[in-house]
Amino acid sequence: MASGKTSKYYKSNPAAAKRRVKQQAKYNKTKKGKKLISGATKLRDKLKCKKGEDASHTGPKTGKCENAKKNRTRPRKGKQYAKK
Repeated sequence: MASGKTSKYYKSNPAAAKRRVKQQAKYNKTKKGKKLISGATKLRDKLKCKKGEDASHTGPKTGKCENAKKNRTRPRKGKQYAKK
């Protein structure tokens, strides 16, 4: 699978990657970060997704189980949710 621009940048800039991981860890501990994580976990549990599947959000509290690769490669610019 081809890497995206962001992935290539962080692979070629280890110092920047280290800063990003540090920032992301800090963000995940905030109220907003915890809310995002818990929401994703609840949807995954509700849908009973199998190994290798993601919970693809199709609405604020709805979703479907979908292949992880397909879900993560979908462009998100201007789109908030995947098609149902």
